[in-house]
Amino acid sequence: MKFQLNLYLSAAALPGGGFDNEQFLAAAGRAGELISGHVFADPSLSAVVRIRDGAVTVTDGPYLQTADQIAGQYLVDCESREHAMELAALISSGRIGGVEVRPLMDSAGMEM
Repeated sequence: MKFQLNLYLSAAALPGGGFDNEQFLAAAGRAGELISGHVFADPSLSAVVRIRDGAVTVTDGPYLQTADQIAGQYLVDCESREHAMELAALISSGRIGGVEVRPLMDSAGMEM
């Protein structure tokens, strides 16, 4: 099953140069479960595109103004939700923010 692990941190804790996730990277990499991972740029650099009644609007800044921002993500392929949560517990941002474990689905709505 594939899971996206979304890393959430407060704006004050957003990493400037990446995350220190050696334990997670070693465990997921060794088992061949890590597909990809990315650290996101500062939310102030983002834009939100909306289409309403055929009109496109673009708003600069993060989608939501919340205490925690999505700071990065990892994509893993592992045998169960429980194991995905075990991997998420190895991610450093979970100690100061949170890690959302979200299963992925294919276009037919079936879990991958």
